Amino acid sequence: MAGERRSRGPRRTAAGVDAETMIAEVGRMLRARGERMTGPRRAVLGVLARGQEHLSAEAVLTRLADKDPLVHRASVYRTLEALSDLGVVQHVHVGHGGTAYHLVRDGRAHVHAQCRACSTVLDLPPDLLDTVGTKLARRHGFLLDAGHVALSGLCARCAEAKGSSPT
Repeated sequence: MAGERRSRGPRRTAAGVDAETMIAEVGRMLRARGERMTGPRRAVLGVLARGQEHLSAEAVLTRLADKDPLVHRASVYRTLEALSDLGVVQHVHVGHGGTAYHLVRDGRAHVHAQCRACSTVLDLPPDLLDTVGTKLARRHGFLLDAGHVALSGLCARCAEAKGSSPT
């Protein structure tokens, strides 16, 4: 009917995840820790669920300003920290000290690479640096936490533009 909005099933995120189901699951995880699913937490999760980008806290805040201008900057930062502690959100340090956030997919944090020319952040397989981590631990007693920093280099497009081969 004209003017009638039909439901087409659950609202899916860019990654194909039902956003409301994901938010409900995070709510259960928070309650298990004695915490609540607050409005700002729900709003931040909604922003992160709508895309696959790696967003700075400022970008999350900017996207929230359009939907919920009452969410305070400090609430966004506290929410991102709480969700990172919970293991739902992964933060990664990218170029010149910036931090980007995104939802953890499939329950496991992964490795990142950032193009030093165009700043694109790529998701890499979680096990990519396992051999390096094993060698570091064995030889130096160092425990690698590769999920918090991005490897630096050139993406295929920028390497080609510079006349280099990404092999």
